Amino acid sequence: MKLISWNVNGLRACVGKGFVDVFNQLNADVFCLQETKLQEGQIKLDLPGYHQYWNYAEKKGYSGTAVFTKAEPLSVVYGIGIEEHDHEGRVITLEYDSFYLVTVYTPNAQDGLARIDYRMSWEDAFLSYLKKLEEKKPVVFCGDLNVAHEEIDLKNPKSNRGNAGFSDQERDKMTTLLNNGFTDTFRYFYPDREGVYSWWSYRFHARENNAGWRIDYFIVSDVLKDRLIGAEIHNEVYGSDHCPVELNIGI
Repeated sequence: MKLISWNVNGLRACVGKGFVDVFNQLNADVFCLQETKLQEGQIKLDLPGYHQYWNYAEKKGYSGTAVFTKAEPLSVVYGIGIEEHDHEGRVITLEYDSFYLVTVYTPNAQDGLARIDYRMSWEDAFLSYLKKLEEKKPVVFCGDLNVAHEEIDLKNPKSNRGNAGFSDQERDKMTTLLNNGFTDTFRYFYPDREGVYSWWSYRFHARENNAGWRIDYFIVSDVLKDRLIGAEIHNEVYGSDHCPVELNIGI
């Protein structure tokens, strides 16, 4: 099964920059989006052969997720079932025969870590949600997790230490998650690979200089490790400040 995840930073803008061509070229079994920045009815995508599922933020032009899948899921859940966390359209869960697929757009801690307390609350709630799913079936989850886990995951770790996305608090939460029975699939295949990123600032010519961060992930329950086939980061694809990430898994 080929899975793709992409933070499109506004789907309508991304469609104007070739989204449908990229979608068709990648030809995934499941295609997950984050930061769609849409309300219901604001876009109509013709994607033959795919079932479409959307979770919209209550706030206009903000956040939002979507999943397009060839195989119809057994069930679909929007959000994580906690009022405090379910207003921003950040999570969609699809249940299949042998696993759950979750796409997530993790809240940004914001400049000066202005939202770090909320982010910490979110991290605990989301991990708890994943572990509850695991009681029934293994989990594959993907999305923009808004954290570069280790120094190898961003171009300038020293100057970014303590900033949103590379604070000790956020990195520690990622470590805790992985220590709770989950595997970062890209690092499973490429434990030491440097200079491969999924997000670049629009400022300072960051993308042409490859001054990026790896903050988009596919993470799986440890029991699925022996089914992993390959992981890729499609940094040749433009259209957003993020690029698509891919997982191939025999499931």
